[in-house]
Amino acid sequence: MKNALILHGTSANPHANWFDWLRDELEASGYNVWVPQLPNADHPDMQTYREFIFSSDFNFNEETLIIGHSSGAVATLSLLESLPQDKKIDTAVMVGVYRPENHSYSSKEPIDVNKVKGKAKRMVFVHSDNDPYCPLEGAEYFAKTLNAELVVIPNNDHFSYELNPKHSKLPELIDILTGEIE
Repeated sequence: MKNALILHGTSANPHANWFDWLRDELEASGYNVWVPQLPNADHPDMQTYREFIFSSDFNFNEETLIIGHSSGAVATLSLLESLPQDKKIDTAVMVGVYRPENHSYSSKEPIDVNKVKGKAKRMVFVHSDNDPYCPLEGAEYFAKTLNAELVVIPNNDHFSYELNPKHSKLPELIDILTGEIE
């Protein structure tokens, strides 16, 4: 069953930024999409997020897409890290990721990249070269360590509507996901 999970970032909600637009695009391609309001999003805690998502009826399977933004990107990695060894999803896209141990944007527990490896057929890190919150170094580190794709889109800040209203959409994601959503 084709399903997608879209995870918002710190102090955001399921309707912020480009999330409604992406939900509509994925649903039009036959995906069952869940964009949850993450608990206590002003102070993201990865353990709380994992417990919340894993206690839901969302089914992680080989046709699952997970797209996370900012602390939602860290949450995506945290979910992959915690999936049972025999579970594998199709694609994970982390937009504007950061290394939690280096920043105070969320709980500081580091991601164990060795537990993330092999949990997705494809991993893509999408970042801007001028993100004011999350340095490109975090995306570069994860992409290199996980042997994942890194897509740098110049001059797109944090891909957030608050910084630039053009981010009510993020069409580059459709280009990245074209193989998966067709």
